[in-house]
Amino acid sequence: MSVRTNSRLLVICALFVTCLLAANTVGVKLIGIGPFVLPAAIIVFPLSYIFGDILTEVYGYHWARRVIWLGFFCNLIFVFFTWVGGLLPAAHFWEGQDAYQIILGYTPRLLLASFSGYLVGEFANSLILSRLKVITRGRWLWLRTISSSIVGEGLDSAIFISIAFAGPNFSAWLIVTHWIAKVAIETMATPIIYAVVGYLKQKEGIDIYDKGENLNPFKI
Repeated sequence: MSVRTNSRLLVICALFVTCLLAANTVGVKLIGIGPFVLPAAIIVFPLSYIFGDILTEVYGYHWARRVIWLGFFCNLIFVFFTWVGGLLPAAHFWEGQDAYQIILGYTPRLLLASFSGYLVGEFANSLILSRLKVITRGRWLWLRTISSSIVGEGLDSAIFISIAFAGPNFSAWLIVTHWIAKVAIETMATPIIYAVVGYLKQKEGIDIYDKGENLNPFKI
């Protein structure tokens, strides 16, 4: 497979990064669903895990690792320029500076929570999926994607909530509700994952098993 000319891999990578950036932007809004209070990012962030599953299953951990880091650095660039935009002097007639700071003015603690949860969760998800594929000899994709998501999404939620809401506002129930919601969304998307994975494997003519692959997340 010639990666440089592979448009399908490029599309998956672009969708992964787009979902990540969108989640960080809309996540400042809190929504109420019955008794649950969740960030609006709940509608898009699980998609990054779905695309991460597709990357690992079809193209292998080698490429998933690269794209996870790509998403991290793209997010870092996005945050940097939104911060610079907030520092630039506003036009005298523009009244949106306060709103800009509320929506896009990331605090250091929230950035630490977001970046830490993302890296740990995504790498755990991809690594477990990669190992389970070898162990199960490629069978039971539904079991592998859901199992890896339970661990990855759980770690992500625990790290993010623990750091972002450390102090009197912390509640373990927030971790549980975030975790359940994210895993539920990916579970419901299982038929879509099957369809996309099957299509890509057929078109690419590949089905990569990470036998002997170095799973060190820092080996790019």
